[in-house]
Amino acid sequence: MQFTAEHDLFRKTVREVVEREINPHVEQWEDDGIFPAHELFPKLGAVGMLGVEYDPAYGGGGADHSFTVVLGEELGRAACAGVPMAIAVQTDMATPSLARFGSEDLKRRYLAPAISGEMVCSIGVSEPDAGSDVAGLTTRAVRDGDEWVINGTKLWITNGTQADWICLLCRTSDEGGSRGMSQIVVPTTAPGFSVSRRLDKLGMRSSDTAELSFVDVRVPFENTIGEVGKGFQQQMMQFQNERMIAAYMGVGAMELALDRTVEYLRDRKAFGRPLLDNQHLQFELGACYAELDLLRHYNYGCADAYLRGEDTTRFATIAKWKLGKLARHVADVCVQLHGGMGYVEENWTARFFRDWRLWAIGGGTDEVMMRTLVRMEGMPG
Repeated sequence: MQFTAEHDLFRKTVREVVEREINPHVEQWEDDGIFPAHELFPKLGAVGMLGVEYDPAYGGGGADHSFTVVLGEELGRAACAGVPMAIAVQTDMATPSLARFGSEDLKRRYLAPAISGEMVCSIGVSEPDAGSDVAGLTTRAVRDGDEWVINGTKLWITNGTQADWICLLCRTSDEGGSRGMSQIVVPTTAPGFSVSRRLDKLGMRSSDTAELSFVDVRVPFENTIGEVGKGFQQQMMQFQNERMIAAYMGVGAMELALDRTVEYLRDRKAFGRPLLDNQHLQFELGACYAELDLLRHYNYGCADAYLRGEDTTRFATIAKWKLGKLARHVADVCVQLHGGMGYVEENWTARFFRDWRLWAIGGGTDEVMMRTLVRMEGMPG
């Protein structure tokens, strides 16, 4: 992948925004268990961070996917992972289906305000009994004239307490399994919608995660994204964007974590010399940098395939699986090499350890990624 001066300028812009608008507030937002999305997102929208690849007709940047790679890597360098994850929900998890399959009216009413940051959005897929098994979801929408009537529960919903609208995946027919699902834009102002609770998580604390309830929620039939009954297939495409941006963010986060650990070991002295003089520690870090380089360039291969219009399911699956594994290892190494200081909340390593553990679970567990891969290799289901 070739990065140009334009990419460098965009990288500089995103990094400055992260350092100015996110990092100074992270401690407070982590303590609060939430960040003010309606205050932050318009600032991101103003510099083109929320609609990099989307049509300029709706306020998007009209750029290609290589700029999303840059965005992801720089968001990963933030002082926490919760806020970048929430931003990625807005850019690459809740809006791709709307941008690809939504009607002109839906794009004007919901995509454009999401790109500008005026509206906050969420993706509603997971349920209490259907997380990795998307085909097992039970939230249902029944057509009544020109409206859908929706009943059910969604769980693990990022931005759930602040969202203005949900990209909801639900059943719209009696067909079982992955058949008979649709994606519907559900405004959170609709009567019958409520936030049941905000979840208290191990990490990603600045990102609000909610359980949502739908009781006879009525929305216009025209809020259907794409074709009725094609929601599962559309969501599978949307998952690839989610997994790619996660892998891009992981590279930025791990690179910064390793660089900070090197600096700590260079300054920290033990037994009369800097800890970085210890060859064993150098080799530990070198192995992490090597693995990180492999993921980085695999990501670039994935992005190049996406730019060519190819199906990136295999790329995204492997990248997401590798991210989950490598982030855990890098976090563990960074904590270990900081010694006791790595284990206290006042140091960045503790938050990094907690935050990045999620990516072996969220967006498809390691086990689901491996299940997808072996099926692509023709192994029995």
